[in-house]
Amino acid sequence: MSDETIQPYRSLAELHQAAADAFCECAEQSLASRGVFRVALSGGSTPKRLYEMLAERSLNWERIHWFLGDERNVPLDSLDSNYRMICETLLEPARAPDENIHPVFVDLQNPAAAAETYEKTLRTHFPDQTMPAWDLVLLGMGDDSHTASLFPGTAALDETERWFVANWVEKLACFRYTLTAPAINSAKERWFLVAGKNKKQAIASVLRGERSPSHHPSQMIETTRMFVTEDAWTSNE
Repeated sequence: MSDETIQPYRSLAELHQAAADAFCECAEQSLASRGVFRVALSGGSTPKRLYEMLAERSLNWERIHWFLGDERNVPLDSLDSNYRMICETLLEPARAPDENIHPVFVDLQNPAAAAETYEKTLRTHFPDQTMPAWDLVLLGMGDDSHTASLFPGTAALDETERWFVANWVEKLACFRYTLTAPAINSAKERWFLVAGKNKKQAIASVLRGERSPSHHPSQMIETTRMFVTEDAWTSNE
């Protein structure tokens, strides 16, 4: 990740507009060249409006497959569920076909088993591949520099073979489900959406701080594009 990938936007509305346009262009290119568009979506607050905007676009919904980059270990109908938010803002309003939607079926008692099941789901869509060849993975960045559910100091940061794991996050005292860094980096496009002045230090640490993925997991991602608001951006000065 380098400064050349940064495109600061004056407002969150401008960021969402640019990201929506870029998403649709990426989808159209993938559909034209491969006949399918496979995307892993992010949870969190920043992409919520983006999803609402995408639901109003004219996309070939029949040929787009939707996956999750990470999930919380809560029932799918929980207010904390990434899947629920994505369904309510994007998939249900767009009437995306059910067979194209691939949620993480969480297991509150056995998160490891649920993660293994989801990895099997991914492998059916990306057969005979070392890592999934996503067309696009959408990512956020926490103020602690985490991305997806790859949190500082957690075991998932050391994973090199698995695609999807249950990751114990000590500071949250819970398991999170997440794509591993290699599974994210296998995507053709890897985009960060980052907004808010509370993300300034995280971006500065990830882009220009000492390389330390155990402290700044977002450094592990070989991003192709970053959508960031000006209030989250820290200049070189």
